Amino acid sequence: MRPSDPAQWFLATFFLFASLATPSLTAGAQDEVTVSPPSMIALAHMAQQRASVDDLARRELGQGISGDPDRDIRMLQRLLDRGIVTPEDVGTLQAMGLVLGDLLASELGLAWVIYNDASGRSRALYDKQTDNYLFPMTMISRRQQVGNQKPVADIYRDAKAVIEEKRPRLPFQ
Repeated sequence: MRPSDPAQWFLATFFLFASLATPSLTAGAQDEVTVSPPSMIALAHMAQQRASVDDLARRELGQGISGDPDRDIRMLQRLLDRGIVTPEDVGTLQAMGLVLGDLLASELGLAWVIYNDASGRSRALYDKQTDNYLFPMTMISRRQQVGNQKPVADIYRDAKAVIEEKRPRLPFQ
């Protein structure tokens, strides 16, 4: 770095002081989790993702998102089975995960949240009865990307069971 280049000198000095001022992450800091409601931007993005799946399904299958779990799960499966959505189309697969999450949220009374941890920021479903989280955004995409052909109905059933198993039993159940 040349002393005559003040911009480079400033950046180098800034990053040096920033690195010294930033405490290193301890094991406790790495385990820190923050949860917050989705921002207006996140909600708008989620609405756009729902609309993209709805539009694709209407165009390719003649039906859109209905909110009925059986019907929508079959629709999501048909998008995969017919090769309309491929493992390479991660964005659409994650949007399909959002639709699956909406079905779970509706049936189980879960709430969408933003979950931040050492791995990053994720949209998740929160169950206030059990203080547990589901991450439906990647439930379909991660499986498809590695060639796992688990049916969407089974993914839904398994995710639902995870929450139901953790909930306290009501008397006389």
